[in-house]
Amino acid sequence: MRLNAVDLACRRGGREVFSGVSFRLERGEALAVTGRNGAGKSSLLRIVGGFIRPGGGRLWLDGGDAELTIAEQAHYLGHQDAVKPSLSVFENLQFWADFFGDRAIRVHEALEAVGLSAIAALPAAYLSAGQRRRLSIARLLAVKRPIWLLDEPASTLDTAGKARLAGFMQSHLAEGGLIVAATHGELELSAAQELSLDQKNRSRATEALEPAEAAP
Repeated sequence: MRLNAVDLACRRGGREVFSGVSFRLERGEALAVTGRNGAGKSSLLRIVGGFIRPGGGRLWLDGGDAELTIAEQAHYLGHQDAVKPSLSVFENLQFWADFFGDRAIRVHEALEAVGLSAIAALPAAYLSAGQRRRLSIARLLAVKRPIWLLDEPASTLDTAGKARLAGFMQSHLAEGGLIVAATHGELELSAAQELSLDQKNRSRATEALEPAEAAP
């Protein structure tokens, strides 16, 4: 599996956020997207996740399930945690597992992994910000998808939570998954590539695809 981007551009509200963004991400690799506030880190993740259309360029996936879009093979973890306050911790995660339609549901195991199994019956309205983030991270574990799109995934997490997250990401890569993560700091992953949107929108660690490879 390989995720390819060539000369991606993003325009929002009549202005150009970024342009000329190219990268190639192989299975088992992570890409840390860095840059100042407003550089377009979240927008790039949302383009890959299919939430907004690119203003130019091309994006495609080699390998994976040919009958599914990139978005259908990806988990997106944004700034806001998609948690329904009136549902319990378990019910929230069960909803997402049912929504994604995966037959190999591991809700109990996922809650145990993120340290929320003891409060599985608690309404989500009572969760702290860190616990809400851990519940969102549990979505990544409950239903397997090869691409993880993570927007500041460690925000609101304490030291133990950050260590857990780093372990989950390493395991996902070891299983051949891909990770694209927007971050202001260093991504706690060994050998992660970096795409800096502050440096002429070009990656410091990856080379643009050659023209001959630009057609999927």
